[in-house]
Amino acid sequence: MDHLIDHPVVIGIFTVTIIAMLLLDLGVLNKKGHAISSREAAIWSAIWIGLAMGFSAIIYYTMGIEKFSQFQGAYWIEKALSVDNLFIFILVFNYFNVAKEAQHKVLFWGVLGALFFRAIFIFTGVWILNYTYLPEMELFGHTVRINYLLTIFGFILIGAGIKSWFSHSEDEGEKDFSKSAGAKLVHKFFKVSKNFDGDKFFTIENGVKMATPLLVVVAIIELTDLLFAVDSIPAIFAIAPDDPFILYTSNIFAILGLRSLYFLLANFMYMFSRLHYGLALILAFIGTKMIIAPWVHISSTVSLAVVGTILLISVLWSILFPIKD
Repeated sequence: MDHLIDHPVVIGIFTVTIIAMLLLDLGVLNKKGHAISSREAAIWSAIWIGLAMGFSAIIYYTMGIEKFSQFQGAYWIEKALSVDNLFIFILVFNYFNVAKEAQHKVLFWGVLGALFFRAIFIFTGVWILNYTYLPEMELFGHTVRINYLLTIFGFILIGAGIKSWFSHSEDEGEKDFSKSAGAKLVHKFFKVSKNFDGDKFFTIENGVKMATPLLVVVAIIELTDLLFAVDSIPAIFAIAPDDPFILYTSNIFAILGLRSLYFLLANFMYMFSRLHYGLALILAFIGTKMIIAPWVHISSTVSLAVVGTILLISVLWSILFPIKD
């Protein structure tokens, strides 16, 4: 991150923007829980995407086309993989019958947790990668320097792509979320009421302070995101393995737009019914890129074009030929 010393303004713009938007969200616009309409969700989705594109323009003018392409590639990969994760959120909310007025608050605290854990994963991951390069060697007629951790990540992502291709949402729909790790964790430390109390995480019943099912839902969402990061974080390492700033900023902009995207997705699921095929191809492409990197360099611009094309085709395929179930 030494090159960022020359760009303190970029860091300042990112920090101020994120803090200001979080304060605006929590302290002003959503101080009282309310159901998010499709119109409101669409507006906020456009705002968050606009902010991300604006920040990428700043990166372009201060750091150049390569860093711009890395930001865009990491952003859209995270965004696409996040959509798959949002399907699980829909199932969790439906399973616990969470009121629409309370869903935004759950997602907000879920996002805050993601901001913290993603920082740990990304900055620690980049630091570890610097120590996992093997000495130069002759292999297949080329002198190469292999990073064995990135190679392992590559095979993991190809496996995840194969799993995504054959996955079916109904399999998750049959899952008993009350027995998941997040639910067990809350029950271990708190007495849990069977009843909701608006959008509160704790309530008083018969003079006893108890957690509400809403806290259980938050715990499930947080742990689901941690498991999801096992795929998404290695995927973006293929884009910029040596630049945690690009990885983190693109990741955060993608995550902060998830809440509004969730409410759009809940109403227009048919638009993404075949997205898992596109995600499977993206994961396989990124995994392959990681494995062949010592021999073949695929630029960030080419990666961005491939990811964008796959996403566009999968969404158009979903709209034209939706899976009605």
